[in-house]
Amino acid sequence: MKFKTRLKVTFAAIVLIPLVLVIAAFMLIGGWILRAEQLNGFGLVDFNDMSGSIQTAGKHAQLLYESLADMLEENPTAFEDIEYLQGISDGISRKNSYILVRKGEELYYAGNEEAAKEIFHRLPDYGRENEESETGYFFDDSQKYVKQLDFVFSDGTPGSLFIVTRITSLIARPFLIDMFVAVLIILIFTAFMLTRWIHRGVFGPINQLNVAMKKIKDGNFDYMLFTDSGGEIGDLYRNYEDMRLRLKESAEEKMLQEKQNKELISNISHDLKTPITAIKGYMEGIMDGVADTPEKVDKYIKTVYNKANDMDKLINELTLYSGIDNNRIPYNFHRINVADYFGDCVEEVGLDLESKNIELNYSNLAAPDTMIIADPEQMKKVINNIIGNSIKYIDKEKGVIDIRILDEVDSVRIEIEDNGKGIAAKDLPKIFERFYRTDASRNSSKGGSGIGLSIVKKIIEDHGGYIWATSKEGEGTCMHFVIRKYKEQRAEAD
Repeated sequence: MKFKTRLKVTFAAIVLIPLVLVIAAFMLIGGWILRAEQLNGFGLVDFNDMSGSIQTAGKHAQLLYESLADMLEENPTAFEDIEYLQGISDGISRKNSYILVRKGEELYYAGNEEAAKEIFHRLPDYGRENEESETGYFFDDSQKYVKQLDFVFSDGTPGSLFIVTRITSLIARPFLIDMFVAVLIILIFTAFMLTRWIHRGVFGPINQLNVAMKKIKDGNFDYMLFTDSGGEIGDLYRNYEDMRLRLKESAEEKMLQEKQNKELISNISHDLKTPITAIKGYMEGIMDGVADTPEKVDKYIKTVYNKANDMDKLINELTLYSGIDNNRIPYNFHRINVADYFGDCVEEVGLDLESKNIELNYSNLAAPDTMIIADPEQMKKVINNIIGNSIKYIDKEKGVIDIRILDEVDSVRIEIEDNGKGIAAKDLPKIFERFYRTDASRNSSKGGSGIGLSIVKKIIEDHGGYIWATSKEGEGTCMHFVIRKYKEQRAEAD
């Protein structure tokens, strides 16, 4: 539930719930009061009996007067029984009334002694009872209404029973007290229910979210929060889950990257150590006079040069990897003629392959004027990395590398195939991952940083193309990559 809706419901509940409950309390308390009057035997009463006005007081006093007069006829000595009189006073106390009995000039009984002392000396004399029993005496200064019932004690002493009622207001005091207590209970109940509802719907979820955020702060990205509710709380929970999953993914990527960096450093260190060791050995041979002929010296110097080139390639590869990792590879795109460009590349790598006793075959099935948009230097890195990788894993006495250019209507597909030992089917989907090598063992002849094909994939994708590989173990591997053709936009003649 949205906060706006929740506030509306809360406002309506604050207004309506107490109102409905107060009305219900009014009816219940009023009904209880009326039923209590009926059970006391003072006759039928209505809701006007909940008033504390003189009319209501007179009505109650009259009913009680008639009831006591009937009792006096049945039992002339009833008013001499203190317990009986106390029972009458208890029954009418909720009506702000009490009874007072006078024997001669003395106070015989009073339901409220303190109040009786204030009014006793002002009570009418014996014999002044209104025989019609329609009216009573009203003392303005003390707001007391009095009904008098005369009788004679068993010893012949004249006596009078007075029904004294305090006139309060339009609402009787006991009823006001009951309603006040009822309203207080209703307000406490409403506040408790609304507080509980808001706590369960708002503060509870926020506390859970606070706990979850502390887990995130401590690096625990596995603490999940689920909710089916809508509104802002549901949005918060879902946003937390999205954030948690992204942070977890980022943390896992960071850990993987750190692992890969450590592996890269280890690989580069190993691959640098090998040529450095060779360079030191050959240079010591020259310095110690082991190379004692011009031919040996020339051979040693060429070997040192080749090892230095290997080191330079590794360092360049590391630099390029750093650029890939930070998306900062410098590209300089040009329109390139496919036939001319790949023809030059084949001629350049052909000499190196010939020296390694590897046969190079080249075929171009694309139209002579086929153009692509590419960075010549970065594309050359792609070709060199693929061919270099093929050279490492050619295990035949006579190595063969085929380069084919195929026309695919809107694009050009380049295939570089070798007759090496091939790649297992389980390894094929992973060869473009960083640092993945199908051969876990390392040696000087098949070393490498393990990032060559990941660099190739990145460059091809940055050119808007895609790359994949096919292979059969024992027969060889073929790398395929596709680059879109360049087409000029020509305006149609009017």
